[in-house]
Amino acid sequence: MMQWSTIYGQDKAKQGLLNYHQSEHLPHAILILGKEGSGGLALALAFARYLLCEQKHADGTICGICAACLKTKNLVHPDLHLTFPSVPMKPGEKAMSKNNLADFRKFVQEHPYGSVFDWLQFVGATSNQKGNISAEECRQMIETLGLKASEGAYKIQIIWRPEYLGKEGNILLKLIEEPPDNTVFLLVAESTDAVLDTILSRTQQIRLQPLSIEAVQSILTINYKVSDREAAQVAQIAEGNVSHALTALHQNESDLLETLKQWFNGVFTYNGLLIGKWVEQMDKTSKVQQKNFLMFAQQLLSQAMRIQFIPNYQAPLPQDELQFVQRLSTRNFSAETVRRMDEEMSKAIYHLERNANAKIVLLHLSVALQYILKGTELKAL
Repeated sequence: MMQWSTIYGQDKAKQGLLNYHQSEHLPHAILILGKEGSGGLALALAFARYLLCEQKHADGTICGICAACLKTKNLVHPDLHLTFPSVPMKPGEKAMSKNNLADFRKFVQEHPYGSVFDWLQFVGATSNQKGNISAEECRQMIETLGLKASEGAYKIQIIWRPEYLGKEGNILLKLIEEPPDNTVFLLVAESTDAVLDTILSRTQQIRLQPLSIEAVQSILTINYKVSDREAAQVAQIAEGNVSHALTALHQNESDLLETLKQWFNGVFTYNGLLIGKWVEQMDKTSKVQQKNFLMFAQQLLSQAMRIQFIPNYQAPLPQDELQFVQRLSTRNFSAETVRRMDEEMSKAIYHLERNANAKIVLLHLSVALQYILKGTELKAL
């Protein structure tokens, strides 16, 4: 289970939660708000583990050996309650968190940065099953939290994605506003738009920051045991979303750098044979892989521009990628040239996402880049 020390890129949010606890005025309802893949659930679980630890320290660390720590590690502490979007797994079964709890524990252990989509796929939900937090689930929360704490100083109720509460969420209003002593609600949301205003008004918000490339890379290597090399590549195209990074990792079948070298070599030397070979190779990959590749190319081109224009800039890249962008920077492209190249790649991504013919899109992109390098412009696709 997640620990404070393994929550990367969210130092401000972590300190905000610690400040609440150390002030001895811990809010009874906290909304952790952050985009998909930024670590909201992981942070909520780490904070819950901290609150329940019997020998915790002021810096957010836990002892890791007390009975509470051992139980929260496996998400079996009797005072830690979990509610999340659920689907009926058997005919006639109700969509209740308790019916999916064993699977959810396993999912969190394997994928603490996963999305609801990842979770529903994990349990084999059909395309028509979108997940729900029902009125009956809300009533069960009221009943459960009305009981005394079994072992800990707190009773903690985590609601992952309160956006899945419809108007039935109003059933919880009195409980959230006036909970039993030492009861803490931790709500984890990605957007406030779909959360009931009546619930929002009763919470204190902790906002997560977009994850940096370095933070995503650290999470992948330390929490998911991804190699440094692979983590560095997919972190650059994940847009701060760990879940997206893992998806890209599973879909990329070749070394992105070697493929990029082949393509740029053909483009920069105006070698139609190399470009044609690259187009044929890319056409055999999925649209997602093609998009990921172009996003990777955009990132390295951006890093090359930074090296060229920012004195003493240190690009956060593996050694072979660093050497490549350093060589790329010696071409001394103008800022306008780089902007136009990036724009053409974005257009190609747009067309690929809309299922355009990959061969045509990628060949047009390659020729367009050559026109840009010559200082001219190719007619739009």
